[in-house]
Amino acid sequence: MNKLIAAIAALMLGAVTLPALAGANTPRIDKRQANQERRIDQGIASGELNKRETARLERGQDRVDAIEDKAKSDGVVTRRERARIHHAQNVESRRIHRQKHDAQHR
Repeated sequence: MNKLIAAIAALMLGAVTLPALAGANTPRIDKRQANQERRIDQGIASGELNKRETARLERGQDRVDAIEDKAKSDGVVTRRERARIHHAQNVESRRIHRQKHDAQHR
């Protein structure tokens, strides 16, 4: 009997939380974040980025992650929040490009 009640409670909880999480799904943003992190890793491996540049770029990626986490906190990522995240990603993408192609190397 207790197992039945626990199973019903788990199903009800799942029914409540799944719709809230559906609006916070951001696969394109996540894919772009992963791509930008790969670009930073490639810059480290090739010597295009030194330690200071790498630390600065990783802090920038952390800021974008924080913006995304805040947008997801209420369960829905609005159009305005997505635009803000994309803008932050554009800024970081330009920074990655500039740092990888400047005269400083490891």
